[in-house]
Amino acid sequence: MVARVFIDGEAGTTGLQIRERLAMRRDLELISIPDESRKDPAARADYLNKADVAILCLPDAAARESVDLIENDTTRVIDASSAHRVAEGWAYGFAEMDPDQSGVIAAAMRVANPGCWPQGLIASVRPLVAADLLPADFALSYHGVSGYSGGGKGMIADYEGRGTDANVFAPYALGFNHKHLPEMTEYALLDSAPLFTPSVGNYYKGMLTVLPLNLAELAQAPTGMQLHAALADHFAGADNGFVEVAPLESLERADFLDPQAVNDTNLLRLHVFANDARAQAAIIAVYDNLGKGASGAAVQNLNLMLGVDQATSLAA
Repeated sequence: MVARVFIDGEAGTTGLQIRERLAMRRDLELISIPDESRKDPAARADYLNKADVAILCLPDAAARESVDLIENDTTRVIDASSAHRVAEGWAYGFAEMDPDQSGVIAAAMRVANPGCWPQGLIASVRPLVAADLLPADFALSYHGVSGYSGGGKGMIADYEGRGTDANVFAPYALGFNHKHLPEMTEYALLDSAPLFTPSVGNYYKGMLTVLPLNLAELAQAPTGMQLHAALADHFAGADNGFVEVAPLESLERADFLDPQAVNDTNLLRLHVFANDARAQAAIIAVYDNLGKGASGAAVQNLNLMLGVDQATSLAA
């Protein structure tokens, strides 16, 4: 059976990337709304209701509107916005988050695609809280750098217009109220939000996130080996997943940790560094903000919902 897939917002950065990944699929029929009808609610409703799966690549308010336009009980939804990530009745679309999460996604009618920044934090923290190596009330900070494509068409145009004159490293969200914080807190199993300081780099895509851990604050500080083992054990349970845990190494420099190192793949690779004598560690995640961080995750979720190999159309 050929599944009809409608990408609502296919002209945006994420929508274009999803369409590119799905273009050669013979098990799908991509249905597209005419350009002149994209802002017509009646036309959108028609396409949403005749799709087997609708993928929403829209601002939050428009994504909520699209869900409201669905009148049947057959159209399944993947929402790439942040509108429904902590909403009741929506499965969270990070397939490797827990060993059974891919099954939750496969059975869901409504799936909220994760944000790019939250995935690095969740992958680094959730296994440690679940293994009782970190308490849920542990005070965390989280930072990193992402390519400017994560800011959408406006930021892409701005950076590409300024070229080499654009800021090489630009911190943002300095009001400490980023819209990803509820999602990070919920799925990292934390009692309170981390101190989150993201940055944009002057390159198109790819991201590197850093979770520093001052473990001396704990009554019994886990070692680097324990942290690494907990992560490795957790993600070994996610069959055919895309999260990798690199071997534990003792290094002073790691020039190979390039935020663009796994671009054009669906990988999320975790690295653990630790100084047990100081009871300090850092977990670094590298992934493509347009791949595993957005469109790659959406395609992986689509595959799970359609019952096909989750790696279909995705590079490892």
